[in-house]
Amino acid sequence: MSSLVLGSAFNGGDILFQLAMFIILLALLKKFAWGPLMGIMREREEHIASEIESAEQSRAEAKKILEEQRELLKEARGEAQGLIENAKKQGEIQREEIVVAAREEADRLKESAKIEIEQQKEKAVAAIREQVASLSVLIASKVIEKELTEADQEKLINEYIQEAGEER
Repeated sequence: MSSLVLGSAFNGGDILFQLAMFIILLALLKKFAWGPLMGIMREREEHIASEIESAEQSRAEAKKILEEQRELLKEARGEAQGLIENAKKQGEIQREEIVVAAREEADRLKESAKIEIEQQKEKAVAAIREQVASLSVLIASKVIEKELTEADQEKLINEYIQEAGEER
């Protein structure tokens, strides 16, 4: 029985040996397993951090490019609007020039027509004066050729007035 008691008794040497082995195992694990494992974890963490930073930079760059594109689109729309306005102004100016030219041409034609009418009127008056003069000479020569009574003279004048009216 004494050997049973000794077997179940507290064995300090085994515990110290197991404790020493555990500490050595921990030291070996720390040196050969924990260190490289932590290094791999740090590398992975740094890789993930760099990927996140790269993604943030890409997002910021994309946002910047988007803003630039929006600004360019806004400028293009402004330029297009300016071109449209300019074209409208040019069209309005040309329309005004055409209207002014048409009015000037109409005024010129009207003035030309007035001058032509005035010339025709002067020609007609000159022709009438010639006819009146020739009729007067004719009447005078006929009156001189024969002596007329007052009734004959009036009849002769009416005849010549009728002739002058027919010749016109």
